[in-house]
Formats: sequence, C-alpha cells, structure tokens
Amino acid sequence: MIWIGSHVSMKAPDYLLGAVKESIGYGSNAFMIYTGPPQNSRRVDVDRFRLEEAAQLMQESGIDPERIIVHAPYIINLANSLKPETADFGAEFLQEELRRVTQIGASTLVLHPGSHIKAGADVGIRWIADRLNQVLDADDSNVVIALETMAGKGTEIGRNFEELQAIREIIKKKDRIGICLDTCHIHDAGYDLTEFETVLDEFDRILGLDSLKVIHVNDSKNPRGARKDRHENLGHGHIGFETLYGIVHHPRLENVTKILETPWVEDRPPYREEIELLRMEPASAAIEAAAQAVEARKKTAEEAEPGENTAAAAV
Repeated sequence: MIWIGSHVSMKAPDYLLGAVKESIGYGSNAFMIYTGPPQNSRRVDVDRFRLEEAAQLMQESGIDPERIIVHAPYIINLANSLKPETADFGAEFLQEELRRVTQIGASTLVLHPGSHIKAGADVGIRWIADRLNQVLDADDSNVVIALETMAGKGTEIGRNFEELQAIREIIKKKDRIGICLDTCHIHDAGYDLTEFETVLDEFDRILGLDSLKVIHVNDSKNPRGARKDRHENLGHGHIGFETLYGIVHHPRLENVTKILETPWVEDRPPYREEIELLRMEPASAAIEAAAQAVEARKKTAEEAEPGENTAAAAV
C-alpha cells in the first residue's frame, strides 16, 4: 500500500471536516493542511475545526490520523539573525502551531528551515537550532517537526542534506526532528533524481532513512540545479513521471507519507487524476497513461492558441 494524498484546503465553515471530505474526493488516504493562511499569522480557534466529525469520517474512510500532515506557515523564519524579533516571533508562533497540531490529532509538522538573509549559512543554522531547542523544551507533545529540503533559492538553508544534518546535530530532542523531502526542491538544488537510489543512499548516510517522515511529490518547471523552486504537474516537468512513480513506489519508502503540491490546471486541482496515475499498476501502464495525458494537454494548448490569436486580432 502507498500512503498518498495532496494539499487540501481547510476553511470555514467545515475546516478539518471539509479537508477530510476533499481528500476523500481525490481518492487519498493521506492529506496535508495549513491551520490557516500560509502567508500570515491569522488563526481561528481550534474549537471551530469540527474535529469530532472529521475524526469519525476519517475512521469510516480508513484515513489514519498519522497520515495528516500539517505545514507551518511561510512567515516563520528562525534563521533571521539580522532581525532577532522576526526569529523570536517565528519561535513563538511555532509553539502555538505545535499546540494546534496536537489538538488536531496529527503528529507531523512540516517546516521550511529559514533564510539567513546574508548572515551566512553557519549563523543561520545555529539560529534555527537554538530556536528549535527553545520551542521543543517548552513542548511535551510527540509531534515531529519535519524540516523540508529546499531548492537553494536566495539564502535558504536546507539546500543540501548536510545543512539539515548540521541543524539536527545541535538539537537536544533529536527524536522530535524529522525530514520532509521535496522532489522539486532537491531537483532544483542539483540532486539527480534519475539516479534516485544513489540519492537515497546519500540521504541515509547523512540523515538516516528513519528521519524521513514525508515526501512532497512534485515535478519541476526548471532544469536540474536551477535553484528556483517552481512546481509542475507530474510528467509535465524536468523530473518526469517515470522517475516520480519510481520514488512513490520505492520499497524502502513504503511507509513514508507522500503528498502532492502540484499546480492547479485550468482553475481546478489535478490531484484525483495524478493520484490515480500514481496508484496505477503495472508501472508500464501508468507511464503510458501519463504520457498520453501530457500529449493531450499539449494538443489542447495548441488548439487554443489560434483562437486566442484571432480574438486578439479582432480587438
């Protein structure tokens, strides 16, 4: 069995119940949510999340609470030593997020490590670790903070496995720190996913496979090493469907939750179709179906272009 789902919305009035319903509609047995808008700190009381109804529906649908992944908001930057108040705010907000995750019943919180803002990676790593220690010292839950692999854009920390391990080495409660591997990010950072067994061996040597809690399954709009972080739909980017299918079905990653964060297509989420492709067996049938989907979209785009040009000319 593969544990797979996608990012789903969690908004009024149904909140977590609505997220579960959306996930079921995609044929998922896992999902990822934000507890509020990812770009700001506005949050509603967890009492409004309809937790009991969501838990009942999850039980009826076979979704294990262990497969709920929560993503921390992007506003948290624990590495910002140039503005300590920003790092301190991030630490305080992270503590609040851990409480919300615990109340929801999830056990994994994905976190972007942060950006050092030209202070240097070594300084940023120390600041991240110090604030994580501060947060974890004040929290007695079993929620694991999964540091996400990053694309290396700007001054991001986490552009390679060594930087993430440097953070973990300073953490006192090491069992509370895991890793989220994003396929688009590590491709953009320069890792060759067509040689995934080599990449996985390197991950195991540096971080340990037991630390891997989540995989974000995304194709990339950019060539390898671009350091840009632009997600693409499966099979439509530079990684390719066959490589991503192999990662999702890799026997060493059977128990790791996989989450899609691919772009919407024509104002609608593609997750049901992409999950169906990833569940399809044998692999040869899935790869062929994915290739047909890519060609169908190309044809649709080509057919749309003459009409758009004619309309523009008429104006």
